[in-house]
Amino acid sequence: MASVVKSFALAGVDAYPVEVEIDLLGGLPAVSIVGLVDTAVREARERVQAALRFAGYHFPGEKVVINLAPGDIKKSGSHFDLAVAVGVLLRSGQLAANGEPDNFAFAAELSLNATLRPCPGVLPMAMAARAAGIQHFIVSRENLREASLVGGLHVYAFATLQGVISFLNGETPYAPPPEEEMPVEDEDWSSIDFKDVRGQDALLEYIVIAAAGGHNMLMLGSPGCGKSMVARRIPTILPQMSEDESLEVTKIYSVAGLLRERGRLIRSRPFRAPHHNASISALIGGGSEAGPGEISLAHNGVLFLDEIAEFGKKTLDALRQPMEDRCVNISRVKYSNSYPCSFMLVAAMNPCPCGYYGQERCRCSDYEVLKYRHKISGPILDRMDIQKYVQPVNFLDLSGHSGGTSSAALRERVEYAREQQRKRFTGLARVNCNAQMTAAQVKEYCSLEGEGRRLLERAYERFHYSARAFHKFLKVARTFADLDGSPHLRRQDVAAALMARDMDREQAGMLVI
Repeated sequence: MASVVKSFALAGVDAYPVEVEIDLLGGLPAVSIVGLVDTAVREARERVQAALRFAGYHFPGEKVVINLAPGDIKKSGSHFDLAVAVGVLLRSGQLAANGEPDNFAFAAELSLNATLRPCPGVLPMAMAARAAGIQHFIVSRENLREASLVGGLHVYAFATLQGVISFLNGETPYAPPPEEEMPVEDEDWSSIDFKDVRGQDALLEYIVIAAAGGHNMLMLGSPGCGKSMVARRIPTILPQMSEDESLEVTKIYSVAGLLRERGRLIRSRPFRAPHHNASISALIGGGSEAGPGEISLAHNGVLFLDEIAEFGKKTLDALRQPMEDRCVNISRVKYSNSYPCSFMLVAAMNPCPCGYYGQERCRCSDYEVLKYRHKISGPILDRMDIQKYVQPVNFLDLSGHSGGTSSAALRERVEYAREQQRKRFTGLARVNCNAQMTAAQVKEYCSLEGEGRRLLERAYERFHYSARAFHKFLKVARTFADLDGSPHLRRQDVAAALMARDMDREQAGMLVI
């Protein structure tokens, strides 16, 4: 009768139970691993054989068949090593029958000298174990803190295979590893502050609006005017993530193997700034394992695309669907992974190829300017709630001793507006800020009356905005109202929202309001 040991496989940011079945069929010595597995799983036969011999156990001298069920779903990773080793010892009688781990699950890679190595994705595995009713979970010592983030689950951590088998056989009681100082996982934003930004007071008002409502923003300006400097300080004014948001982000980084220190929820909102030569797979997600891309790593945070016009057109257009759906599906022939990607997109670009459009030093022709700006498609521009020109900073502002508004002061305003939104959206799934409102919610919470409605009608007659742009104006106006604590949209809120799209006004002439 085949022995059965439980483990887990990853599918996107979630995990599902896998039963590792081992049987001995007699005949010539051979090891066969089946169950739609990848190369990393197949190579477990060499790692397990070497680890068992080093630990003082013998590997069966007959044909060993290892099946990872269900067999119709692709499985990858080296974390099945420990489950395979336990199953082999159980089937060959080297692990006592009374030590059969019916209510145990295992996830760890084995080294050739029988030590347990950490593996990515332990957090979603622990969550899947709890959901499946499994009470005990054995991992490597490095994964202990990460797995322990999930309550209602007994987590055991060992350094060697010998320790695991001795514990399962009941020979030695479990001895928790010594407590270590809690690692610091959050980003350290103390070194940057908006007080270093000077001469951009008009821009900072829209930065606060973007952060308060989670709105996408495009900044256009000449080189050196402070676009990147401003963008990199946006995380310093964003509100703290909730427990659910922190868990979502930590799961993504755990699956991607990017947790710098395992064992602590990520509390700071992510800030991702990929280079403009990033491929579609790097930005959206993909590769042979259909892993998460930059947009998923920026989930609940900021994705900053500096020099957005230098990104490939196909790469930028691939953002369109994820920006609307706030999730991305990476499909392969046999399987599909889904990753969340609710992010605030902040982009920066020059107004022309040389960067000095409108100044005496600019030598770009109208055709060159038009061609440069057309690198960003209309649908992408339509999804940018705020489009603002960034003016060069006056020398007197830079040389002065007084600093700008601090991040702490700006964050107070952002948190006040977010609190209004939390009260409004209580009980609504997947809506945490104004930018995430659906069309039905926009109709309910952003009703227009009187002068505000007439003002928006005049803007539509001149600019012929799309339905998406119309809704985005209302969402931005709603954020302006939230900053002032107003329950209703006012004329000044609509006017301020219309002033948020400089490129539209430049193309069709200024709207008199």
